[in-house]
Amino acid sequence: MQSSRSLSAWNKSQQYIPGGVNSPVRNFSKVEGHPRFIDRGQGSKIYDIDGNEYIDYVASWGPLVLGHAHPDVVTAISAAASRGTSFGAPTTLETELAEIVVNAVPSIEKVRLVNSGTEATMSAIRVARGYTGRDKIVKIDGCYHGHVDYLLAKAGSGVATFGLSDSGGVPEDFARNTLTIPFNDPKALRTTVEANQDEIACLILEPIMGNMGIIPPHDGYLNEIREITEENGIVLIFDEVITGFRVAYGGAQTYFDVIPDMTCLGKIIGGGLPVGAYGGKHEIMKYVAPEGDVYQAGTLSGNPLAVTAGITTLNNLAEQGVYEKLEEKASALAEGLAAATKKHNIDAWHSRVGSMLMLYFTPETVTNADGARTADTDRFRQYFWGLLENGIYIAPSQFEAGFVSLVHTDEDINATVNAASEVLSKLQNS
Repeated sequence: MQSSRSLSAWNKSQQYIPGGVNSPVRNFSKVEGHPRFIDRGQGSKIYDIDGNEYIDYVASWGPLVLGHAHPDVVTAISAAASRGTSFGAPTTLETELAEIVVNAVPSIEKVRLVNSGTEATMSAIRVARGYTGRDKIVKIDGCYHGHVDYLLAKAGSGVATFGLSDSGGVPEDFARNTLTIPFNDPKALRTTVEANQDEIACLILEPIMGNMGIIPPHDGYLNEIREITEENGIVLIFDEVITGFRVAYGGAQTYFDVIPDMTCLGKIIGGGLPVGAYGGKHEIMKYVAPEGDVYQAGTLSGNPLAVTAGITTLNNLAEQGVYEKLEEKASALAEGLAAATKKHNIDAWHSRVGSMLMLYFTPETVTNADGARTADTDRFRQYFWGLLENGIYIAPSQFEAGFVSLVHTDEDINATVNAASEVLSKLQNS
């Protein structure tokens, strides 16, 4: 497969952009190669500047449930752009999107629109601290909530530890109020709460881990952490930037019937344009300025283009049978991939929740970040390049999720399974 134009574009971009990309995983460094520069997308396909066609399971990292360049979304954005791209003043479109979100997501009584998932999580934690008057926060090892300084923390030794900086440029002092515990381990949360009584403002987590692949919660896990946080006056924040409107119309909290105090959203509610949101109970959200004294602002927050794309996307997702169709397509793909790994005697763990799925190259059952880290990343690298050469585009990292859209066809899924089987047959003999 020819990629000389992408290589040339990458070489040029590196002269002006760190690593030649504007988000690290796009660099292909985890799979040891150069990225493909994309020219356009249509439906379930993307096309690079060398003219190669790929069946796309990245979907702009999740939001394109309707596929690329959906006609309703394109038409709506074009109409909105003709009226102006930003005003720095309220529009009725913002209220329309907020109303849709409030009516769909059980935990949200009021919502504030922002520009990214990082802004949403950063702001939600600030509000939780303002509401509780406490400083410490708890996060889960392996959950990613954006590049906020105090959230770029890794676990030290022990079950629950004070955060250690996990990025250059982040002073250790910034992470000292961040406590990190394992996923699917309510006992670790209880231990942490007991050791930091009346000091923890919030627990933030992805209800389905989506940044170490796909790791679902154990039965009852979310219920138990809901109980622990309620008992101790700790604000429970679900980061549903990936799962919101993806696994169910009301997000993972609807899927699992566990209601947090606050929720962070992104991706899908902008229909592929930059957007984020955080919301929760009125008694908490009234602390947000100008109603309260917890300050947060953004010039482009709720801009007409992103809001219009979001409204159009969510209205399409609200139609009857949408999530049943997604389930059917994702199930067919996951079952086909599982059969292929079994056929070729490949050690693999398959994980799927709704239209999110992951194949880990490990014989271990993956229930937390440590389990995900047992995966054979070199074998994934070979798998990735084999699929890419066969016109299948998946995330260039063992620890990133795959996404099925409404426009993936039976032919797409069959082609993907057949390509995977061919690649796996070679891995068997490598």
